[in-house]
Amino acid sequence: MGRSAIVLAAGLGTRMKSKRHKVLHEVCGKPMILHILDELEKLRLDQVIVVVGQQREAVAAVVGTRAEIAVQEQQLGTGHAVQAAVGKLDTHNDTTVVLYGDAPLIRAETLETLLSAREQHAASAAVLTANVQNPTGLGRVILDPEGRFVRIVEEKDATPEERAIHRINTGIYAFATADLLEALPQLRPNNAQGEYYLTDTLAFFNEKGGTVCTVDVADEREIASVNDRAQLAAVEAILRAQICERWAKEGVTIVNPEHTYIGLDVTIGRDTVLLPGTILEGRTTIGEDCVIGPNTQLTNVQVADGVTVQQSVALDCEIGPAAKVGPFAYIRPGSQIGERVKIGDFVEVKNSRIGAGTKVSHLAYVGDADVGRDVNVGCGVITVNYDGERKHRTVIGDGSFVGSNVNLIAPVEIGNGAYVCAGSTITDNVPADGFAIGRSRQVTKADYVQAWKQRKAENAGEGSRS
Repeated sequence: MGRSAIVLAAGLGTRMKSKRHKVLHEVCGKPMILHILDELEKLRLDQVIVVVGQQREAVAAVVGTRAEIAVQEQQLGTGHAVQAAVGKLDTHNDTTVVLYGDAPLIRAETLETLLSAREQHAASAAVLTANVQNPTGLGRVILDPEGRFVRIVEEKDATPEERAIHRINTGIYAFATADLLEALPQLRPNNAQGEYYLTDTLAFFNEKGGTVCTVDVADEREIASVNDRAQLAAVEAILRAQICERWAKEGVTIVNPEHTYIGLDVTIGRDTVLLPGTILEGRTTIGEDCVIGPNTQLTNVQVADGVTVQQSVALDCEIGPAAKVGPFAYIRPGSQIGERVKIGDFVEVKNSRIGAGTKVSHLAYVGDADVGRDVNVGCGVITVNYDGERKHRTVIGDGSFVGSNVNLIAPVEIGNGAYVCAGSTITDNVPADGFAIGRSRQVTKADYVQAWKQRKAENAGEGSRS
């Protein structure tokens, strides 16, 4: 008993008013079409086909090898789109589910229920339906008194009694593959739009004496589709709320879910607190007992237990246990922040390793550097890593002290336990336990300011007389 899926993703989506194809717009950081494919993968189907049309190359590039690609040259309706996939369809598979690439909230569990209903009832088709509060504009599903499927009626064709029905057609179906292949050639564009409607297959099955069953979706939010930017935002809000709810149930404190953004591939440990304005993206992993936020963005960051990150941005890096970052720090890709490290306000770290217990407390730039354990990096320190052509590394040994406003001109090494005096520009290596000072000797001229002011006043007086 094999299963296939056909995902309809041919239409550009003109109401999005975008140069990008509709199904490539992201929801929670992932293109809509990939949300669909992720759920289909959970079903372990034998075949998945994505029907493309406009911007086919862009859609196919995102789909990659995760599905076969069928092309609908002209967009002439849902039935026509499924017809475009027939040449790819494995006719040995008993059941084919048809769904849409712009409805990213559908769950694998719902699709499995639909597929199973089709198979258990030996039905020609199973229709996914929904009981919605406001069915305005949607096709109503008409059942007989015993709850058996009768037909689907569009609102413009419905009687007042039919319009009062709240059960609607979601447009998602599971077909007996053989019956679908028999019905598709019978479709005719007998409508104002001149299109081939997949819905018409259901009337064909009824006329042939086939069975059509219905399955109600448990949560109507699953069937939310995206046709414009407002609907895109609404779908994103639904999914974000679901993600926050899931992590709250796993022991994460989310102070304000409406202002917390968690990606689908993020993982978070117990007893971690997320403050408002936190954005967790990509494959970020947060340990236990952390405090993240407020107003913090972490993208592809590995965060160990007991970390605090406050009002900061970190990208493609690692932050070790009990480290403290921020406020207003920027940790750039390739950086490794060690255990109990402090990265303070207005500190930028790029492609550097910072050893355990080291403090970079404020107003410093550490780029392309290897900083040892228990180092003090003072205010205003800069590792000067770029000579205009190449990047060079700075090495700072364990237990060393780098005073305020020091320039370390890479490549340069500061040995273990060394002391670099404030205000120095260091161009040569400093040995272990060495003391380095690299600044001009101070010159002080007594009473200079008073004499300068007197000369300035005299010159001003001469100018006014001329």
